[in-house]
Amino acid sequence: MKRASARDHTASILVAALSSAFGVLLLEVTEAISTVVAADDVAGRESVFIALTVASFVFLSIAVYVGAIVTSNTFATIIAGRTRTIALMRLIGSSARAERRAVTVEGLIVGVTGALAGATVAIILSWVALSTMARTGFVPDIGYELFEPVLVFPVVIVVLTTWMSSWIGSRKVLDVTPLQAVGASQELRDEQSSRRRARTTGAITLFAAGMVLLILGVVVGMTSIFGVLIGVVGGILSFSGFILGAHLVMPPSLGAVGKLMGRGAEATLASANALRYPERSSRMTIGLVIGVTLITMFAVAMETYRNMIYRAMEADPLLYDGIDHVLNITIGVFSVLIGFSAIIAAVGMVNNLSLSVLQRQREIGLLRALGFSGAQVRRVIVLESAQYSIAAVGVGLLLGIFYGWAGAQSLLGSISGSPGIVTPSVPWPLLVFLVVGAALLTVTASVAPAKRATSISPIAALSVG
Repeated sequence: MKRASARDHTASILVAALSSAFGVLLLEVTEAISTVVAADDVAGRESVFIALTVASFVFLSIAVYVGAIVTSNTFATIIAGRTRTIALMRLIGSSARAERRAVTVEGLIVGVTGALAGATVAIILSWVALSTMARTGFVPDIGYELFEPVLVFPVVIVVLTTWMSSWIGSRKVLDVTPLQAVGASQELRDEQSSRRRARTTGAITLFAAGMVLLILGVVVGMTSIFGVLIGVVGGILSFSGFILGAHLVMPPSLGAVGKLMGRGAEATLASANALRYPERSSRMTIGLVIGVTLITMFAVAMETYRNMIYRAMEADPLLYDGIDHVLNITIGVFSVLIGFSAIIAAVGMVNNLSLSVLQRQREIGLLRALGFSGAQVRRVIVLESAQYSIAAVGVGLLLGIFYGWAGAQSLLGSISGSPGIVTPSVPWPLLVFLVVGAALLTVTASVAPAKRATSISPIAALSVG
């Protein structure tokens, strides 16, 4: 598709690479921990093996799911910016299905490129990390297998999910009409978006069913470690429902945050812009919501996991003799997952904010024509981005704390010496760092593209469809 640029898909390729690397590293680390447990003859190692296998499946599912959501969201943002170009192609005879097919070919190329690059980097990193840890004595210097056939699995899954995500994200191509080529394309306004009753019903149904399964997973987890599998399905369904209904959830959150921005012209306009187009606002915020939810989920799960294991060790020290070393390695794995989650959050937020600002040149040109200075326009965009960030972080923290607690509870509720139902363990210093990081990302993601957009003359910007 000649209208596509490599820059459009940089974030998508990076997300595919991260998802593939995430999956490959996860399998490598799981195999390494299993080898260490077998070599050390840790007490209760059979339970540890089962827990590791289940946890690997859970984390791999999460990695693939998140990658698919972020990629789908990215493609939807790209399509929103190409509406006029697609409409021009329709005007000269191209069909909507042909245009959508071209986008999905891009998705396949993105998936293959990113998945292979991520897998290659992950294998190299695994070799370097294991060699270094073996030399320093952190892990025993024994034979670790780095090229298991199972490593092909995450690569294939990432390619397929990226391809399908491009298909899902490009569904709006079917709604682009040739007439939009001769006029400015518009996002759905609030009153139009709220009419989507089937979507709203589906979102509520998915979210409610997912929450029921999450609670069921916690209950089953009190007697079986496989309760976490029920919880994973519940988490995916409920979060899918949240994403599908984001146009209903995020505008009220943005409205509440907007009231804190003040009453100046720039703040008022920024607040109105965030609420005027709920579809655009949802796309702008959902990447950061996903990232914050992931980071918080893994951080809370790690802390809750650690506290539950320590309390179980106090209740049954003989059974867990020698488990400290494995526990430290597992916590290290959680830390890596938090790092990957932070990168995914950064990629999703920076890409969507940057693309959205660059795609709004006509809107920016209108503000300049009405008398706004370049500095005022940049302040509007920064305030609007800050509004997105604060709302997304708040929602992501709430979801992440609940999901993290549910995951740890359903995974460890049945272990010998389990303390039963516990309250979530929240690592507040990490979450404060998360909030500060989100604020810095907001500035990074909005200032540079806003500066580029305001460098164009108002007349030139108004001529953009």
